[in-house]
Amino acid sequence: MKMTTPYIHKDFLLSDELSRSLYYDFAQQLPIIDFHNHLNPAMIASNAQPENLSKLWVMSDQYKHRAMRINGIPEDGITGNATDYDKYLNWVKTLPRTLGNPLYQWSYLELKRVFDIDSTLNESSAKDIWNECQKQIDSGKLATVSLLKKFNVEVLCTSDDLLDDVSIHKKASEKGIVILPSLRTDSIVNKPEEFQIWHKVLENLTQIKIKDLDSYEAAVLKRFDLFSDAGCKLADQALDSGFEFHYIDKSKVETIFKQFLSGEQLSDEDMVSLQSYLLVMVGRACAQKNWILQLHIGAQRKTSSRLKKLVGGAGGYASIGSVTNISTLVEVLDTMDKNGQLPKIILYNLNPVDNAAFASLTGSFPEDGVSGKIQFGPAWWYNDHYEGIINQLKALASHGLLHNSIGMTTDSRSFVSMSRHEFFRRVFCDLISTWVKQGLLPNDMSILKELIEDVCYRNAKKWILNINQ
Repeated sequence: MKMTTPYIHKDFLLSDELSRSLYYDFAQQLPIIDFHNHLNPAMIASNAQPENLSKLWVMSDQYKHRAMRINGIPEDGITGNATDYDKYLNWVKTLPRTLGNPLYQWSYLELKRVFDIDSTLNESSAKDIWNECQKQIDSGKLATVSLLKKFNVEVLCTSDDLLDDVSIHKKASEKGIVILPSLRTDSIVNKPEEFQIWHKVLENLTQIKIKDLDSYEAAVLKRFDLFSDAGCKLADQALDSGFEFHYIDKSKVETIFKQFLSGEQLSDEDMVSLQSYLLVMVGRACAQKNWILQLHIGAQRKTSSRLKKLVGGAGGYASIGSVTNISTLVEVLDTMDKNGQLPKIILYNLNPVDNAAFASLTGSFPEDGVSGKIQFGPAWWYNDHYEGIINQLKALASHGLLHNSIGMTTDSRSFVSMSRHEFFRRVFCDLISTWVKQGLLPNDMSILKELIEDVCYRNAKKWILNINQ
């Protein structure tokens, strides 16, 4: 059964003639630069073929898993031993209950853009839609590279641990899309429970015996060099809800690190001091390599111990944490800045209360000749819905320079989520049109064209990749 008017129609989210002109004439055709995601580069290198709709669309998407849990679906039917088709059916049962949640909009946008399906997905239509999608999957036209090209992806920056093999990215890039690693630095800074095993692997990879702080930094920087050779442009560090920062002299940290290296349990104060020193070390390394440091701030990752044990640390059950202590964040940035070691920064906030504060920080640590040294990053995680995107853009426009924005990124593990760039561009174009109608912006297409193209594409290409048009 088809909707009377397809939900994802030509003018989806575009409310007037100007918004449609901004989208169709300027935004729609722009390539995608997705500078932060959790896609698997090996799947791109091998041009992996999805097995079925469930594996492509449901099983890699923690957003969907979270909604299914809220809907009471047993974990076995989400990440457990249920069949792929049954996991798909469990999502089908949940989707109609996501009205008002971005998952509803995203899911129908994904069905339309990937499979050209307009039908309402429910338990009655589930089998027919599964069969139709399977035909298209079996045709081979939705293999990983083809799917990315379908979305007009130009550059992807995956998220990779310091120990990961980044040689795969060069092979993946041979498929016609630039695939670059970005360095997830959490293991370097703030995962003490895994350090004893992790640092032994680091020793083996670098052939550097880690016996003190200097040798640890040498080993880390050797891997930085490997990432840099693979084209890395960004690092990424999580600063979870309630993070603390206490920077002390290296001589004092040296003692703490040796205790930590020996497996000794550190006090909370000593652990904060060590993590603070290592965070600044990461910032310094990024500055030296002209990398961008992304700070993802405010997640409450410690929630259900049961789910963590059952499905792992990235299972989609974290929540929004407390409001950021801006004084602490400023101390992090200032410690790097006063030593001339502050890299370009992207600040992401999970708590929407932080919008204005983060937007205003874009003007607090400028550098001569550098446009947008600090970026207020795109609406992230629990904020990347319709209202969240608008609120992020409004905060940046009010307190910083909207024209310098680097646009959207998916932060996703699902290849079909590239459609979220379209979602962002439609919301953005409609917002700009609304401001023109209200008299807040000039009705000058040359000015608006530059704004749309810069925010949706050119700024990311120039600011992140150092590529001028």
